[in-house]
Amino acid sequence: MTVGEQVPATAAPAGPPRRRRPVRALAWSGAAATLLAVAATAVLDVLTPDAARAAAGAGPGWEIGLPGLLLAVPGALLLSRAPRNAVSWVVAGTGLFWALDGLASSWLTYAVQDDPPLPAASAAMWFVGRLGAALLLGLPLLLLLYPDGRLPRGPWRAVSVGALAATAALPVLLLVTPFTIAAERGGTPTPEVYRGLDLDPASLPLPRDVALPLLELAFPATGLGLLLALAVVVARLRAATGEDRRRMRWLLWAGVVDALVLLGALLFPQATLGLDLSLAVGLTGLAVTLGILRPRAVDIDRLLGGTLVYGGLAAGVVVVDLAVLAAAGTLLDGRFDERNAVVVTLLVVAAVYVPLRAALWRLVRRWVFGEREDPYRVVAGLAERLERSDGAEEQLLAVAAGIAEAFRVPWVGVEVDSADGGRLVAGHGRRPAAVQSLPIAYRGEEVGRLLLPRDGVRAHLVTRDERLLADVVRQAAAAARASSLAAQLQAGREQLVAAREEERRRLRRDLHDGLGPSLGAVVLRIDTARNLAASRPGDADRLLRQARDDVAAALADVRRLVHDLRPPALDDLGLAGAVRQQAQRLLPAEVAVTVDAGDLAELPAAVEVAAYRIVSEALANVARHAAASRAAVRLARVGGDLVVTVTDDGAGIAPDRAAGVGLVALRERAAELGGTCTVDCPAGGGTEVRAVLPVDGRRSR
Repeated sequence: MTVGEQVPATAAPAGPPRRRRPVRALAWSGAAATLLAVAATAVLDVLTPDAARAAAGAGPGWEIGLPGLLLAVPGALLLSRAPRNAVSWVVAGTGLFWALDGLASSWLTYAVQDDPPLPAASAAMWFVGRLGAALLLGLPLLLLLYPDGRLPRGPWRAVSVGALAATAALPVLLLVTPFTIAAERGGTPTPEVYRGLDLDPASLPLPRDVALPLLELAFPATGLGLLLALAVVVARLRAATGEDRRRMRWLLWAGVVDALVLLGALLFPQATLGLDLSLAVGLTGLAVTLGILRPRAVDIDRLLGGTLVYGGLAAGVVVVDLAVLAAAGTLLDGRFDERNAVVVTLLVVAAVYVPLRAALWRLVRRWVFGEREDPYRVVAGLAERLERSDGAEEQLLAVAAGIAEAFRVPWVGVEVDSADGGRLVAGHGRRPAAVQSLPIAYRGEEVGRLLLPRDGVRAHLVTRDERLLADVVRQAAAAARASSLAAQLQAGREQLVAAREEERRRLRRDLHDGLGPSLGAVVLRIDTARNLAASRPGDADRLLRQARDDVAAALADVRRLVHDLRPPALDDLGLAGAVRQQAQRLLPAEVAVTVDAGDLAELPAAVEVAAYRIVSEALANVARHAAASRAAVRLARVGGDLVVTVTDDGAGIAPDRAAGVGLVALRERAAELGGTCTVDCPAGGGTEVRAVLPVDGRRSR
């Protein structure tokens, strides 16, 4: 069972173990009775001479009881494990009913050999001729109650009741109609060996003019009831979702197999129809049992698709084979004797038709399944599409189109997450109303999603298909993401060049418009002071003092420019000392602050500057907004990362408050180095800023 899967109600136990024991005992007792009835039927068939069977116009009873034999174990399993489900009782009861009907038929044929007939011969005749018609109720009951054991709700409940009433009309009418009238409607005379039996133990004195028209209506009503039951099944299948839909597909598979079995009986009429019917009933019981108890035991989508394709192809091939053999035999029959005509016909068919048939078989399989049967062709075709595609968007479109054609899916969507938090989306075909999502993983990380239609026969991919899809799309997603990263790298390079030129322009402006004029003014004042030093020493001294002030101002500008490039404290005190100095400068005296820095070893200059700026911005936010009494800064090397943590016990950040410029700047500084920065407000109060900066140049995860 997969994680999150719930145990279906249909397979739930009926209660405590003590309460289940009688039901289990009843279930397996019924199965034993069914097996004993079929065994007794086989014994009676062996003891009955062929002449007696021919005189009674009856076939072997074991053929009638064989469906019961095949339903015995499924019925017992259903009753013992899902006794609350009415389908369990229908399957088990139908199996026992088939076995008893076969036993009654064999006993009837065996008993009428003697004159007078053996005891219970009349009861067996009544059971076979009248009550046996109730077997017709098993199929509509199964169709209408499956999978949860309840009739559908809404307007389809009325249709279900109508289907049961139409199907039950004939069995009920046969119970009360006089035997002679029922035999007249059947068109078969009653064998002489049955004349001495009581043929009407429960019949009503219905007039012939009333009973015959009712029988004429009851027979087509049975077919109408089955059609209504099938309509209910189709409606349930269309409305089913999740596990119920999987269960309904088991019933659909049983219907497909039954249709193929009956088609085989029509193609080969020399075979015994009873055996074909028994096989269909047994497979239906197996499908119903698995659908209720273990719907995931077998991949039903794969089984259903394979049955439809290969069963249909097999039937088509048989029909074509027979037609070709018949045509060739007709054309060659007049030219050779019978033996030679057969040999020549087989040679012609083997030389001309068999190779063509294999090619047609592959063509039909490819049309139904697409290229999924040839994984190499799928991968090679996708690689060729990717080589012809430029850009991430075109590659994703190529991926979607390749998957849609390879797997015969009407619509495919591919979503790939980009490194900047965006999403690349491409689709091929017309998007349906409901879709299902399959994750795309690359190097253990989910990088996107594959979107497929949720409904439709071809939309249900099996486990092997999903594995092939995962392999194909993972490679395609890697290529698409590589293209996306290349585009982002180019954009990043352009941003770096633009930022560098912008920084150069700012430095040129500061030097040209600020520091340059200041130094020029100092030069002029010094020259003027030199000229006035001999005649007017007081004015010269005043000009020198002004020059000194201008030099001091220029020096301050230089220090500001240097600080903007790289804080000098980092070179003078190191990262830990610079952070301590900044904390004392930014936070008021009433805020207790601690700085914990372990052995940071040698850090790249960019990492030091980013850590310093992040701590400075975080402490500034503490001073301005937090109203905290304590703050703590921690710097630590963890693997190949520098982890920077700033915490406080202040008011925190309101959940509905939008991120300000300062918080955005924190994340941007970390992202510039391939790191991450998160801002959290723990349940106990306060705020925690945590930045992870890669030291060795790799991207932090």
